[in-house]
Amino acid sequence: MSGITVGVVGLGLIGASFARAYKENAEGNTVYGWNRTDTVADMAKMQGVIDDYLTDDNLASCDLVIISLYPEASIKWMQQHKDHFNKNGLVIDACGTKRWICREGFKVAHEAGFEFVGCHPMAGTKYSGMGHARANMYKGAPMVLCPDRFDDMELIDRVKKLLEPCQFGSFCLAHPDQHDRVIAFTSQMAHLVSNAYIKSPSALVHRGFSAGSYKDMTRVAWLNPEMWTQLFLENKDNLIFEVDYLIGELKKYRDAMENDDHEELKKLLQEGKERKEEVDGK
Repeated sequence: MSGITVGVVGLGLIGASFARAYKENAEGNTVYGWNRTDTVADMAKMQGVIDDYLTDDNLASCDLVIISLYPEASIKWMQQHKDHFNKNGLVIDACGTKRWICREGFKVAHEAGFEFVGCHPMAGTKYSGMGHARANMYKGAPMVLCPDRFDDMELIDRVKKLLEPCQFGSFCLAHPDQHDRVIAFTSQMAHLVSNAYIKSPSALVHRGFSAGSYKDMTRVAWLNPEMWTQLFLENKDNLIFEVDYLIGELKKYRDAMENDDHEELKKLLQEGKERKEEVDGK
């Protein structure tokens, strides 16, 4: 693919990693960047993460615009700049939930005459900020696409083509409702449970007694509270369902132990083992 012009809105970990991918993994691309705080954008330009600042004047020249802000801020940015997008370009987001951003994004796009596709790159680290961004952040990672039309394969191929420098490993199509329902289980619950689990008083004395299990269980407890608060509340119906289901299952284990019910506890553990084999293979 010949060089394209990309606008990145939000130069944190995710947005700056997109910017680096287009600068370092392909030749001839021009990357413009915008950030809420000017100092971050200034630093991005000095370090070569972006070529220049993203403005209303050059927004119309962007073949692709990637909005990497919190959901509410992403929607507001689209609404405020809707008349400046390239009508022949493509606008995507990188939010962790999709119902709200897709509903409002599709509406704004239809009104202003540009193309918007909801996206969720399934990648990240426990760190935040541009300083931890890297060009290979998305290499081999899944990308979930939530288009307005599922029968427009030309649009899907176009998205894949424009995202080639990011080196995603796979693309998955999902309705925004389906995305948010599944992501409540695969991502949000993991962060919520990990964050609650680490609050045990036993955590204060774990050193010397912990290995892989502890590390796996607590890895994502190190999160961005503001971002995850917004994501949890936006998807609270699906997340509450998962929380209630887990509480119900945990009570079964607790009751079996309290009653010294060896067979029931063994049965519960066997069921969990078999489910893991069923969904992820042996």
